[in-house]
Amino acid sequence: MPPKPPKILQTKEVARTRIFRVEELHLEFSNGEKRIYERLKAGGSGAVLVIAITDDNQVLMIREYAAGIERYELALPKGLVEPGESIVDAANRELKEEVGFGARDLQVIKEISLAPGYLSHRMSIVLARGLYPEKLEGDEPEPIDVIPVPMSEISALISREDFTEARSILALLLVERLLNDQ
Repeated sequence: MPPKPPKILQTKEVARTRIFRVEELHLEFSNGEKRIYERLKAGGSGAVLVIAITDDNQVLMIREYAAGIERYELALPKGLVEPGESIVDAANRELKEEVGFGARDLQVIKEISLAPGYLSHRMSIVLARGLYPEKLEGDEPEPIDVIPVPMSEISALISREDFTEARSILALLLVERLLNDQ
């Protein structure tokens, strides 16, 4: 049985940007120890990461600029869940905006956290099948390259130097395992 979570004595916002809020958490643990933790506090309703698989068993990857590492990276389509939007609807919208396809069959695979020690953000991995062409206008600063990759080449994809995003790697491995078990 997990231990009882610490008591939150106080939360205080110590910084805010357009994207992030930094909070201090004043905690008291069950043994009486007190500590101050900092975390990046996510806003909104979470995010989605979409594994879109075509009828001929190809995953639709995207190549877009990753400001954190200052280069273009291969990844899976992803984005925030808008207020009042379901996870499945958000996944389908992001797919239409970033890849130019909608999906008739969307299945939530797993909700993940990214760095739970200091980040409150959560993301839902969604498998999308039964694709059909439909493009929605997105908020990207430039057109996104869509790169189909055969599911049979996932191991080679994971070895590529321009494919390092842990969320995308995890999602592909989870879906590969799910599809192999079916």
